[in-house]
Amino acid sequence: MKTKAQKLAAAVLVTAAFTSVAAHVHAQPKPGISDDIVKIGLLLDMSGLYSDVTGRGSAAAAQMAIDDFGGKVLGKKIELVVVDHQNKADIAANKAREWFDQDHVDAILDVAASAPALAVLDVAKQKNKIVVFSGPGTERITNDLCTPVSVHYAYDTYALANTTARAMVERGGKTWFFLTADYAFGHTLQQSATAVVNEAGGRVLGAARHPLNTSDFASYLLQAQASKAQVVGLANAGGDTVNAIKAASEFGLTRNGNQKLAGLLLYINDIHAIGLKTAQGLVLTEAFYWDMNDATRAWSRRYFEKVKKMPNMSQAGVYSSVSHYLKAVQATGTDETAAVMKQMKATPINDFFAKNGRIREDGRMVHDMYLFEVKKPEESKYPWDYYKLLATVPGDQAFIPPSKSQCPLLKK
Repeated sequence: MKTKAQKLAAAVLVTAAFTSVAAHVHAQPKPGISDDIVKIGLLLDMSGLYSDVTGRGSAAAAQMAIDDFGGKVLGKKIELVVVDHQNKADIAANKAREWFDQDHVDAILDVAASAPALAVLDVAKQKNKIVVFSGPGTERITNDLCTPVSVHYAYDTYALANTTARAMVERGGKTWFFLTADYAFGHTLQQSATAVVNEAGGRVLGAARHPLNTSDFASYLLQAQASKAQVVGLANAGGDTVNAIKAASEFGLTRNGNQKLAGLLLYINDIHAIGLKTAQGLVLTEAFYWDMNDATRAWSRRYFEKVKKMPNMSQAGVYSSVSHYLKAVQATGTDETAAVMKQMKATPINDFFAKNGRIREDGRMVHDMYLFEVKKPEESKYPWDYYKLLATVPGDQAFIPPSKSQCPLLKK
């Protein structure tokens, strides 16, 4: 017969076991939508030098995706929140932390510019929340800084350099000088392009780094001219690229034909701002062009009705990634991070943006990239008719191969 002490000990064990089971059950992700709403965040440049290539256009693309989904998923409202991070990493990180901790944001589906993106990437990893990037370029997102919760969707510095730099070297541009934006994106773009140039048999003669949002490129162009490099690679983006190309034209850098410009990240918005007279002949790489086929034209014309500009690859990527995320939530019946991300990686992407796209374990969305040449003014037949397709580069050739990646998720 049990003593009182034995009975008390048994009761304690039963209670402890029950508490352990209850805690385990509580720790498991619940099916359904947390807080009865799916909240998507965008951290964009709404007022600075990248506002034309992300900004209002990216926000409009995300809202189009939500509206096309019917505004609800699993019967729950989809809400979009947008904040201007002013191209400051601390603002972006603080807002992401606030969104995840207090405002019940389920996923951040773009962060414009590489430095803010890397700051938000770290927060998303800490909070175990999904973050998808179409605006920033740095390949570190899926290389040494890869995470199980992040996706790099539209393009990256490796694909841009691998496609454009290789094409320029093959066309005879063996010696290079870089004008490089002095922050994470510019550094990695120059580094990637340098590796491709060297691999293809070319040589880099030097580089000049300029601050973000530079208005006067005269001193940098003098250095480029003095180098006598055949190609001046622009490892910058947005307003900086536009200003550099305009200044190079005014400076007469390419007038005698001995030097050529290579825009390593050029958007259709940049070509529109520069004008075909100045931009003609530029070779560039994009993930998307509005006038490729019937599907790209149909979506882009709807977008144009809202924004009064044709979309670029980052803006089209935002629409595609938001749609892909919502489809994963619908398919899994939950907004829980691991389940949704697993579904996103398991599901091929087939839409106007990508055909047979897929998300690798490192988070890289692999899809075709396109090499274009900017048309001469007389070749353009209608508004925004700016590109000639030179080559389609399959995704497994454009993006960094797993064998070269530093991402530990690919080493399993």
